[in-house]
This record gives sequence, structure tokens and C-alpha cells, in this order.
Amino acid sequence: MSGKKVGILLDFNYEDLEVWYPLLRLREADYCVITIAAEKGKVYTGKHGYPCKADEAIENVKTEDLLGLIIPGGFCPDYLRRDKRMLDLVKGLYEAGRPVAAICHGPWVLSSAKILKGKRVTCFYAIKDDVVNAGAIFEDAAVVVDGNLITSRTPNDLPDFCKAIMAQLP
Repeated sequence: MSGKKVGILLDFNYEDLEVWYPLLRLREADYCVITIAAEKGKVYTGKHGYPCKADEAIENVKTEDLLGLIIPGGFCPDYLRRDKRMLDLVKGLYEAGRPVAAICHGPWVLSSAKILKGKRVTCFYAIKDDVVNAGAIFEDAAVVVDGNLITSRTPNDLPDFCKAIMAQLP
């Protein structure tokens, strides 16, 4: 990979809008956005049936390649958090001070990456206990920004979520 990019993690049963809205919004703002999954070129189907092809395989992506990272919701975070390579990328970007944004069930990945302790976050209400048990301070808001960590609850929050992401990208 050459150049700097914004990545979106991808796996089966992603929340369709939580991948496509930020992907298109950031591309519209002249960012190079790539989808990152276990297998390059594989087509992953969203929760509502919309397909998305993986631009890059996780083993080819390094922290220094990305300006920021987005973790969508749906059920894909439950698969993403099982892959140490995904967790290492999330933690690496977070520790490098780059924006790491998670929406809906995406904070499951943040929890498994062990970066939530003492952080203010929001998420889909069904995983509130999970983020609190991981040490986070839950806030019920459209978007919560704590340093370079950006979180939102549902597709309805996407406008605020994307504005917060763009405010942290160079």
C-alpha cells in the first residue's frame, strides 16, 4: 500500500449504512478510503444484503498506512474482535493518536482491543454493559469524543459521527 488512507474494517453482516455512509462521505471530502477485511477481494454481505468488496487484506495493512480507522456495527464486530490482527491494528492506531471511530456494536472491538478503560463512549444500547464492564464510562449521546476515540450509537447518528471523524483527520 502506498500513501495515507482511512480504513473501514469489514466482515459479514456489517450494518450497511455504517460502512457506506462514512465511506462515501469521506471520499466526497477527498480522502482515500479503503475497506479492510481478512481476505482481499472477497465480497462481504451487509446485514441488509448490500455487498461490499474488501479493498485490502488485514495482513497488508500497517498502522503507518492509515490516517484513521472506522469500525462499523451490525454483527461484523463479533467476527472482527476474534482476529488478533484486527485488534492489533485498532490498538496500534489508537496508541499512535490517530482517530479510531466505532459505531453501534463496533465498540465490541474496542473492548477486545483493551482500549476502553476510563474512556467516555457510547454504543448501541444492547452492548452498554459490555463496554462498561470493559472499563468505559457510558454516555447516551449521538457521538462521544474522548481524545482520538470517537463513538456513536446507531445509523441515525451517522451525520454527527462523520463530522467528528472529519474534525480529527488532517
